[in-house]
Amino acid sequence: MERSLSMELVRVTEAAALKSARWMGRGKKNEADDAATTAMRAVFDTIPMRGTVVIGEGEMDEAPMLYIGEKLGTGEGPLVDVAVDPLEGTDIVASGGWNALSVIAIADGGNLLHAPDMYMQKIAVGPEAVGQIDINAPILDNLKAVAKAKNKDIEDMVAIVLDRPRHEAIITELREAGARIKLIGDGDVAGAINTAFDTTGVDILFGMGGAPEGVIAAVALKCLGGELQGKLMPQNDAELARCKKMGIDVNQVLTMEDLVRGDDAIFAATGVTDGELLKGVQFKGAYGSTHSVVMRAKSGTVRFVEGRHSLRKKPNMVMGS
Repeated sequence: MERSLSMELVRVTEAAALKSARWMGRGKKNEADDAATTAMRAVFDTIPMRGTVVIGEGEMDEAPMLYIGEKLGTGEGPLVDVAVDPLEGTDIVASGGWNALSVIAIADGGNLLHAPDMYMQKIAVGPEAVGQIDINAPILDNLKAVAKAKNKDIEDMVAIVLDRPRHEAIITELREAGARIKLIGDGDVAGAINTAFDTTGVDILFGMGGAPEGVIAAVALKCLGGELQGKLMPQNDAELARCKKMGIDVNQVLTMEDLVRGDDAIFAATGVTDGELLKGVQFKGAYGSTHSVVMRAKSGTVRFVEGRHSLRKKPNMVMGS
């Protein structure tokens, strides 16, 4: 892939974040998502690549744009798989909560798992604990292994978990082990990424969330040197049949190499609302400010990008940066 794609992708997530942030706290998640999707799609037309959406807003008959199979880019440049979540955390934006992001992940063509839209059981850690986790092992065993790798006591560990009834058993085990817990309403992509940065205070992610988000998070952790393991969790016969069609045994542990193959991938995210890692969009007069992160697996480079955007000169976010 071209090195220059990294900054080009930031332009895409910035546009989506700026448009969706206008809806923060207004209780209209669909409008926020539509704004992010429309802006993201428009800027993709300017990116020099031959992209195919493998994780997007749905199947062709379900989504008007950024649907699975849609071609993105100018038609020139590298052939890449594209995974997008224009607004990761629609409910977060609607309520004005924390850690809503606009995210993109790309890899060379054929290298991203075409994850079906179903649940995935996940466990994720940052670089210090790579090789120490086992999604099939008890919660306590994983806590002990990661605590040892990070030179911490279990009582000092922070596990991040989606606040859902399905996670009651996990939460109970974590509390009995003495670990601290950060419960989040949405946004487990941000949760997984946060395990790789000491400044966030998060050590490990547990729980069941969306499979597409699992692939996107795996790309980010690949760039950061972290690890995510997953298992597809079909909830009905139709989802089970889809797993079989993909050739995936539901008991199979999906490793990093299953989720994102090869030695190169790029991840970009822009904060829509404030979070532990990224600041949200701020507006003042004719300007909007953004805070983004972009990373590449091949080089290991991680860049934080602050942007100031003239909303008059670039109202549709599609001019050259």
